[in-house]
Amino acid sequence: MGMLEFTIPHHFLLAALRGPESKGYEVNELLKAAGILDDVLNEPLSRVTGTQYAELIKHIWLTMEDEYMGLGRVISPLGSFAMMCHAVIHCPTLEKAYSRAYRFYGLFLDLPEFKLEIDDETATIQVDRSSLNDPDHFLIESLLVIWHRFGSWLIGRRIHLLEANFGYPAPEHASEYRRLFSCDIKFDQSFTGIRFPVKFLTERVVQNETSLRHFLKHSPADILARPDEGNSLVAQIRGIIGDDLSQELPNFEFVASQLHTSPQTLRRRLKEEGLTYQELKDQMRRDTALYYLERGDLSIHEVAEKLGFSEPSTFHRAFKKWTGMTPGAYRHGEEFTSAKK
Repeated sequence: MGMLEFTIPHHFLLAALRGPESKGYEVNELLKAAGILDDVLNEPLSRVTGTQYAELIKHIWLTMEDEYMGLGRVISPLGSFAMMCHAVIHCPTLEKAYSRAYRFYGLFLDLPEFKLEIDDETATIQVDRSSLNDPDHFLIESLLVIWHRFGSWLIGRRIHLLEANFGYPAPEHASEYRRLFSCDIKFDQSFTGIRFPVKFLTERVVQNETSLRHFLKHSPADILARPDEGNSLVAQIRGIIGDDLSQELPNFEFVASQLHTSPQTLRRRLKEEGLTYQELKDQMRRDTALYYLERGDLSIHEVAEKLGFSEPSTFHRAFKKWTGMTPGAYRHGEEFTSAKK
C-alpha cells in the first residue's frame, strides 16, 4: 500500500474483536498474528494501519472458520464469499450479479437478508439486521462496504453513492463514516442500506475468472481496510498536498486557488465534511508516521524528518497527541503511556 495508507480508529479494532472475544478466542493471539501491539486496546486514541487491520480480519476468519466473525446467528462458512464471487462472475450486468449474489446467500438459513430495491432513478441495497448479534453494527457496516466496493470492482468503475442510511443513532465515531462511504450519511433511518443512481445496474460486468483469482488473494479483508474517498474534496486536497510531507506543505490559499474556489468557500465545504485544513494535514502526517513506524526501516528521527518536523521532540509531542502513545511505544511496545496522564 502507499505511504498515505488509511489508518483504522480504535472503535473498529475493538468491534472486530468482539465476536471472537465473545466466543472465547484469545484476542491477544489474534492481535499478535496481525502485528498489532495489545497495548492499543487500552488507548482510545490509538490507530492501526490498514495493512495490520486487513491481516487481523483474515486471522479472525481463519481462526473462527466464520466469515461473519461470530456476529451472526449462525456462521458463514469459510469460502462462502469466494463461491459467491464465482457464482456471479459470468453475469452480464451488475443488476444480474447483485441478484444472483443475494440468492446465493439466501441459501444459508439465519444469515442477514439482502434486498435490492429499484425505482426510476435510484437503486437501494438494504440489509436486514435482525439475524445478527452485532451490538457495534460492525458487521452490518462491513457488509455494506463490501457490496459497494465489490460491485464497483465488477464493473470496473466506482459506483457513486448518493447516501448511506443507518437504522440506529449516530455513534461517537460518526465522522469516520464519510471516509468509508464518501456520500451523505444519515442515521436514525427506517432501514440500513446504501443508495446509488439506477444507471449503474445496467453496467456490464468487465471482470473474469482470471482477474477474480487475483481479487480473491486479498479480498474482502483489504476492502474493509481502505477509505472510499472517490473524488471527494478531501481526496482532491490530498492530491494537491502530495506524498512528500518533508517539505513545507502548501498554504490554505494556494489549495483554494488550485481548486478554483475562494478560501472562505473551501473552509465552509471542509467544515461540512467535519474537519479543518490543519486537521487534514495532521491526519496525513499521522497516517504516514504509522506507516513508517510499522515498516521499521527508518529511525524515529528519520521518520520525524520525513514528516517535516525539524526537532524529534516536536514529533514525539505531536504523535502522542494523535495516538496517545509515543513513537517508541508504538514501534516496540515499550514506555507505554496514556494520553490522559
